[in-house]
Amino acid sequence: MFGLTLLGGDELMKKIKLIIAAVAMVGLVSSSIASADGFAPGEGLYIGGFGGVGMGMVQPKVTTNGSSTTGSSGPSHEGGTFEATDGGLGLSGMEGGAWLGYGYKMGDLYAGLEGEYAAGDVKFKLTSSVNVELTGSEEEAHLKYITQIEATKEWTGGAFGRLGYYVNPDTLLAFKGGVLVSKFEVKTAGDTAYSENFYGGGPALGVSLASRLAAIDPNLSIRLGAVYTDFLTANVFGIGTNTGTNVTDRSGHDSEVTGSALSARVGLTYSFLDVNSLF
Repeated sequence: MFGLTLLGGDELMKKIKLIIAAVAMVGLVSSSIASADGFAPGEGLYIGGFGGVGMGMVQPKVTTNGSSTTGSSGPSHEGGTFEATDGGLGLSGMEGGAWLGYGYKMGDLYAGLEGEYAAGDVKFKLTSSVNVELTGSEEEAHLKYITQIEATKEWTGGAFGRLGYYVNPDTLLAFKGGVLVSKFEVKTAGDTAYSENFYGGGPALGVSLASRLAAIDPNLSIRLGAVYTDFLTANVFGIGTNTGTNVTDRSGHDSEVTGSALSARVGLTYSFLDVNSLF
């Protein structure tokens, strides 16, 4: 009247694994739901995107031994140091990027780690209506000149440590410090167009204010912030040459560039996971 079916060993193990997997998924979903109303701005694992404006300043410095030659290589000239000591060449443009981080809320205090990446068209461009002669002469048909030079900060990326204070349960004031690296493309136009990439980086500091958008989603926050980067000094060679390579011991001159950058942005972050809930 009653039937009893015995499961084979392999089939029984498959069903046990399915039950374990289902329980694990239910536990994960339950923990996510439980924390869905509890994530403060910057708490847990979060992602975000931002847009804003970027500004910067480039300060070049060139030291040359001069030249006593004449003829096709140009007239003799005295060597010296040519440097932008106050101010420099300004960069400006738009940029956008993303944040990825993890944070801990400890009462009213906050600590976390964050990485960011940004891309845009922050640049400067210098143009001339006449040829700026570099070497050679028109008579001997090998005059080298430029009419335009521009430098564009193509992207910036780095990592930070963050410390903050919860002004209230829905608002986080945070400060961060770390290192950012940027890629610059420098191009000239003239008798021949040249292009070269340079990488600059240095210490960076930032501040942000994030507020939860509870009316939309309890895990969604709007964030306003700014980041300042002090670029370290880098040697620059190759622009306007046939080789386009860096020669750090090139005789006769020493060229270097330094500067700083400031980015102001507004964005959104979304917290979606507390790692502790997985254990």
